[in-house]
Amino acid sequence: MVIQVVTLFPEMFEGPMTASIVRRAQDRGLVDIRRVPLRWFGVGPHRVTDDYPFGGNIGMLLRADVVVPAVEWATVHHAAAPTVLVTSAQGRRFDQTMARELAQLEHLIIVAGHYEGIDERAIHMVHGQEVSIGDVVLTGGEIPAMVMIDAIVRLLPGALGADEGAWQESFSGAGGLEGPQYTRPRVFRDQAVPDVLLSGDHAKIAKWQSEQARRRTAERRPDLL
Repeated sequence: MVIQVVTLFPEMFEGPMTASIVRRAQDRGLVDIRRVPLRWFGVGPHRVTDDYPFGGNIGMLLRADVVVPAVEWATVHHAAAPTVLVTSAQGRRFDQTMARELAQLEHLIIVAGHYEGIDERAIHMVHGQEVSIGDVVLTGGEIPAMVMIDAIVRLLPGALGADEGAWQESFSGAGGLEGPQYTRPRVFRDQAVPDVLLSGDHAKIAKWQSEQARRRTAERRPDLL
């Protein structure tokens, strides 16, 4: 899978995209994450990428004549036709279902919005799908892009080492939250691991885990039931 991020700040991806599971997935050849600096396509000697919006609104917008060439460049530099996402507070809510859909793709381009957003013409011209990570306003789309990449990459076969792990987590399988989990020591400050987890009875353990997961979902996210 190839993921290209069109961004004003490619340096922001150096840490999160070069560590842990995402780094290992790249080392194993499961994903190729590339950064496409918007400044490459800026206008004039100062590589301008933004301008004031028509109509008198406050803030600045990324220019269509910068974003569109950047996405076109990213498109021609990979054989497979891409799916293009645009980070936007107005977009479809990103969730685990969407992450699974995107993990099936061969080529994904994410355009990280910035300032007050992107010229609407650019979104239409690149056939971009606007995506939001939640009802919160951020400085730019780089962090949402990282969130999406992390969620997608860990679903790629071989990324976690044990593929079934990704399907036993919250929002996977039945769609609810995952129940409580424990490790050594068995007793810590008078708090003991539930006896059923030490019983060795796999059927009882599975039943307990299912009950706990449903209880936690009902308490914390009843909308998922």
